[in-house]
Amino acid sequence: MKYFGTDGIRQPADKFTTEFLTKVVAGLVDYAGSDIKVLLGGDTRESSEWILSDLESACETFGIEYGNVGVLPTPAINYCFYQMGFDFAIDVTASHNPYTDNGIKIFERGSTSGQKLCEEGCKVIESALESEKTYALASPTLREDLHDEAVNLYKEHLLNYLKIADFSGLTIGMDCANGATSTVNRQIFEELGAKVELINADSNYGTAINANCGSTHLEPLKTLVTKKHLDFGVAFDGDGDRCLMIDEKGHEVDGDEIIAILANYLNIDKIAITVMANQGLLNWATDNNVKTEITAVGDSNVAAAMREQNIEIGGEQSGHIILPGEATGDGVLTALMVTKVVSETNKSLHTLASIMVKYPQVIVNLEATPTQKQALKTSDQAKKLLLEYDDKLKSVKGRLLVRPSGTEPLIRITMWGKDYDVIDRLAHELERNLTNCLI
Repeated sequence: MKYFGTDGIRQPADKFTTEFLTKVVAGLVDYAGSDIKVLLGGDTRESSEWILSDLESACETFGIEYGNVGVLPTPAINYCFYQMGFDFAIDVTASHNPYTDNGIKIFERGSTSGQKLCEEGCKVIESALESEKTYALASPTLREDLHDEAVNLYKEHLLNYLKIADFSGLTIGMDCANGATSTVNRQIFEELGAKVELINADSNYGTAINANCGSTHLEPLKTLVTKKHLDFGVAFDGDGDRCLMIDEKGHEVDGDEIIAILANYLNIDKIAITVMANQGLLNWATDNNVKTEITAVGDSNVAAAMREQNIEIGGEQSGHIILPGEATGDGVLTALMVTKVVSETNKSLHTLASIMVKYPQVIVNLEATPTQKQALKTSDQAKKLLLEYDDKLKSVKGRLLVRPSGTEPLIRITMWGKDYDVIDRLAHELERNLTNCLI
């Protein structure tokens, strides 16, 4: 599809013109009719404020009933729209991207919970975006502020999910990426007895989201945890649908390790993971008789596999973890669950994560145009080159994955193997050769 990628629509913020946003809503009406209720919300990037305002105008134009929760994490918006009786949610966020980008994630009602808009709905909206139709916009009327109601509803959901939990005695570092989790998470952890050391928690609309902080820049959290001798740290991305962690020794605990920790704690015998999963997670699963379902990259692909095969837990190395009974990844809930395991087992996060022996891994990002991304799939020379490096990796029991990013102008080269120096050399060598191949 032209506009929808692996996680909704994502592009430079200035491309979300009033006309573009009106056509998104027009497409939603074409797909579901005008007798619908839509909940709006988003993250803290400066463009989210005016995009939400334009979406309100578009909803007025088509006579759609709507509400706005303002700044709220993606999983909270997905949970609340369903519970509050809305038919759809439009979440304005570009997740971990810089503030200069923005995006739209659309959720619709599933049988028991919200889920990302189906392919048919995406295609209808894409058709509307390509239409030559123009619309006379109406001005938004004064709407009731639903933010506090949504925060309370989401917090109640998280606490009910945990059932009984006591975090007394734990001191946790928390990096909110100056994003959507800045509005909700500290109070939940402290209500359960933890002491929280908070950084990068500006919840105002602006330019600070993901700027050298959060789950894509773990250095500030590592420094906080090690200097203050905290029990561990949690880093969220801009919209809060994923998290990564730092153990008490300053080591990163990624999504693969979190899946192993939680699957082991919950005694789950099958997990859904993507082709990006570390070889160490596959080895752990084999050693512990845990079956694996391997999907394409993207939490929507993981969620679909979980629904179709009744798998209770799944996720991605990047920290998108979908827990039992949940429809989408939720960084705050994931962090709460891992904290519960730490408190109940009285084991450190480092000890819990050590059940999985992580293979060395190297990721190299190659800047690529849409034409180059397509050439990666069609070029015989490129295919031959990748087979050659597959063969080279056998010496370190390695694995290779090369794929175009669905959200950024990049081709990602990922290598795993037992010898870091070897795979690092091969990954950068492949980057140079692939660059020449795709020119």
